[in-house]
Amino acid sequence: MQLVLASNSPRRKELLKMIGYNFIVDVSNVNETYSNELVPTEIVLYLSRLKAEAVYSRHLDDLIIGSDTIVVCDDKILEKPVDNFNAYEMLKCLSGKTHQVITGVTILSKDFNDSFTSITDVTFYDLTESEINSYIETKEPFDKAGGYGIQGPSAKFVKEIKGDYYTVVGLPIGELNQKLKKIIK
Repeated sequence: MQLVLASNSPRRKELLKMIGYNFIVDVSNVNETYSNELVPTEIVLYLSRLKAEAVYSRHLDDLIIGSDTIVVCDDKILEKPVDNFNAYEMLKCLSGKTHQVITGVTILSKDFNDSFTSITDVTFYDLTESEINSYIETKEPFDKAGGYGIQGPSAKFVKEIKGDYYTVVGLPIGELNQKLKKIIK
């Protein structure tokens, strides 16, 4: 049985490697649309499961990890920004406030099926227009939920974090490891 990460996220690959797992990557390429009636925790569970199931169909004898992360600010879901204006609006929303980062993970094989969520509260300092625009110019916001990556230059925006740091990066590796070590012997 091989471990398969159903994600092309460089951060998720780095985290899984960091905790010592050998794995391959098989990107799900699923359509990540979901019902507007789902609440944020249901969204990440649905999308992580969708990704895991798509990859599982190609790896029936393997153990699949699917994951999805969203950012919620003022009851609005902030996905990956589509342009500079969208990135600016997201970062303006996060400025001076506490928001939630929610990551859902699905672990799937022929003998195992489990999904869980991890939620972390992140508080940003007040951001100036200049700080926001300079950060957008780096192009870093565009492949990250909420328009920022806590492990990069935007770390300077973070005033406080309550919860699992790695949930914000995109994969709650402590909880994932606890589950994997029960499966992989």
